[in-house]
Amino acid sequence: HSDVFRFPPHKNLFSALLGVGAQFLLIMVFILTFALIGMYYPGNEGNLQISAIVLYALTAGVSGFTSTYLYKQMGGEYWVWNVILTATIFAVPFFLVAFVLNTIAVSWNVTQALPVGAVLQIITIWLFIGFPLTLIGGMTGKRTSTAFYAPVRTKNFPREIPPIPWYRALPFQMTVAGFLPFSAIYIELFYIFNSVWGRSSYQLWGILCIVFVILILVTACITIALTYFQLSTEDYRWWWQSFLLGGSTGPFIFVYTIFYYAFRSPRIGFLQAAFYFGYMSIICYFFFLMLGTVGFFSSLVFVRLIFGHLHIE
Repeated sequence: HSDVFRFPPHKNLFSALLGVGAQFLLIMVFILTFALIGMYYPGNEGNLQISAIVLYALTAGVSGFTSTYLYKQMGGEYWVWNVILTATIFAVPFFLVAFVLNTIAVSWNVTQALPVGAVLQIITIWLFIGFPLTLIGGMTGKRTSTAFYAPVRTKNFPREIPPIPWYRALPFQMTVAGFLPFSAIYIELFYIFNSVWGRSSYQLWGILCIVFVILILVTACITIALTYFQLSTEDYRWWWQSFLLGGSTGPFIFVYTIFYYAFRSPRIGFLQAAFYFGYMSIICYFFFLMLGTVGFFSSLVFVRLIFGHLHIE
């Protein structure tokens, strides 16, 4: 019991990932809400892309606040570097992928290339809205952060972890944790892929909201169950593992991306493949961070509850 609430290694990276994941969860809630009220209608698909960019900038304060709040709770001192990492941990990979794809499109003289003005507008939105809001959120999280609540006291020195069987090792656990949530959204993924890459219109927003709620609930439940099994083997390293278990649906979506391209999509050629896998890798990274955050916070609530009752008894 004395090691369960021992803070994980790489606290800066860990809190930054959780901060961005919390932001993405809020973005998804907003997007689905806008969809239900009829903002994304056939023939005006650009509204979805515009709203995603604007929401990413406007909700940046959530990531800064969540990340720095947790980082200070875990005893972190370099909160400025934490804010910088939070602001760039998703933005930099996204801009790199977009730059490479835009360069390929320009070299092939195709219409998919974004104009220089549009690229500068997106960078300006992030630089003058997203990053400052992340900094403001980080400053707020630093000032309002309280002591981390742990029902049991953590000893000064960690104890040795006993050997664990192969079926409780991280790779096998991630396979189980990713397969179950993925199976809940598999059918809906087919229609979404057809809409995005097959040039058809997607209007089943109500069903998508239900599927999204199911995805969140299944992710939380399976992560809690696997965290319980991990703790029962006297392995207290559940912090990072709960995040990776929750986010393991992201790699499953990427595997489905490969399957869809190989057997369902008519697209062929280097240019189409570059755009398809480039943007889908970013989307899978998005889901990895969002669902990983769901997995960690659900496990944190569960661990606090069970050890709180043990402490009382």
